[in-house]
Amino acid sequence: MNESLRLSALLAHPANGGLRVIVGPDDAEWTDVSIESTESELPADGAGGLAILTVPTPGTPWQQDALVRRTRDRGFLALAVPQADRFGSGTRTLAARLGLTLLHVERPMVLAKACWHLLEARDALTLGYVRKVAQSIEYPAESLPDLLRHLSASVGHGIALIDSEGVLFEAGGSLDRAVHAVVDFAPWVDLARAEGGGTAASVRVDSPSREGLRLAFFGDGLSDPQLSALAVAAEVAMPAVAARILIDEVAAVNETSVSSGVLRDFVDLRGTPDADVERRMLERGWRTTGYHLAFRIIGRTRLDAFQLLRFVTGGIGEIAADSHATTSGRGVSGWLTFVEPPTPTQVETHILALRGLHVAARRAFNIATGVGSLESGSTGLYTSLSEATDAARIAVNRSTTGWFVRVDGLGLEQLLLAWTGNDTFVPAAQSLLAPLQEGSGELLTTLSSYLDHESGIAATAAALGLHRNTVSSRIQRAQELLGVDITDPEARLALHLACRVTQS
Repeated sequence: MNESLRLSALLAHPANGGLRVIVGPDDAEWTDVSIESTESELPADGAGGLAILTVPTPGTPWQQDALVRRTRDRGFLALAVPQADRFGSGTRTLAARLGLTLLHVERPMVLAKACWHLLEARDALTLGYVRKVAQSIEYPAESLPDLLRHLSASVGHGIALIDSEGVLFEAGGSLDRAVHAVVDFAPWVDLARAEGGGTAASVRVDSPSREGLRLAFFGDGLSDPQLSALAVAAEVAMPAVAARILIDEVAAVNETSVSSGVLRDFVDLRGTPDADVERRMLERGWRTTGYHLAFRIIGRTRLDAFQLLRFVTGGIGEIAADSHATTSGRGVSGWLTFVEPPTPTQVETHILALRGLHVAARRAFNIATGVGSLESGSTGLYTSLSEATDAARIAVNRSTTGWFVRVDGLGLEQLLLAWTGNDTFVPAAQSLLAPLQEGSGELLTTLSSYLDHESGIAATAAALGLHRNTVSSRIQRAQELLGVDITDPEARLALHLACRVTQS
């Protein structure tokens, strides 16, 4: 034999014949393996090895004691035998005193093959894993988690998709944090071993849509041959995993595009009932009945709204409420829905949870978040979404509140938002925007759409069916006619409020 055989590696082997420890340390290791029918057929010099017998344990205590003594006298340090769990307490004590590890094995020949794999047949071990991966890849997986579950079940070890922050998906077990901490994300292949015995073999995932990912097979006490073989298996599995990631992301982008369109159509109705939109919302599990608490998250700088949605979706799933979110313009809009009106304490708890989500998201995204008030019904959902949008725009410049603003905590600014609907504000707004209402009113329409799309030239152009240069020139002309600096947050908010009431 070439090297020592560790008990922990055998226990971690997916095909170890049903091996269990009866007596002895889990960190035992041996230099050789012998398999025979009975103890009398074992070599006289066990040389500190493992003896595997195919005949079950004798039934009487004196026979059991004799088997243990004779096996140890032949120089073996461990004995694996069927029905070893029948060894009595006296025999187990004797084995411990003699330093003989007792192991129960259901299928001795399978255990012997596992020993051969680990000691002398690394190529066979690797090919076995690769064959199982190849069979798994042929399985028509419905999603990435489904593919990982099938890979784990076929190979017999845990599998995880990870990045430097933690585990994204896993199957067949839980990757120990200590193991994740020692994974090197730089090389193509990495073999990691933590102090507590956890191990992992990982490979970098070559994904065009996601950077910094690794695919890892993991388990406790895996030997170096096992880790090396699993590293090859991970390399074979990686292209299928990368392709599945891309397929799922394309599907998610399409789904997000549809859901974003449904929300946009709902908001455009400004609370007016529409059977078709209601039906499309219900198809997505969005109920307009009940009570709603909306939130809006926007970028303070340029960001990937889809990646933000991915983060937000994972976060709101932890909140104890019916939650929904989708991309909207340069950010994410979402809401919590309740069948019964929540108490003020419950509302505060949910707002606190949304603040926690905002704080967590800010570690990866430069964002501002606004939260609307609790409202009921279809009109209430529209109102809460609109309030959340207004609050988010104010939050963009509110470092003192951590870029998080709830509309019912604005005080004077809340009065300003409410003021947009009274008889005094409407004439003032019309007077303010009068220079833009001459002719076809295209400047007012463009400015209103521009503000609705959070000052996005491309989004405005797409919404109005115009060229970007046309939108830019119209916005510049509107600024000149109004004599305002549209980059000023307060001026922009005032103009947006005025556009709302004049075009409602």
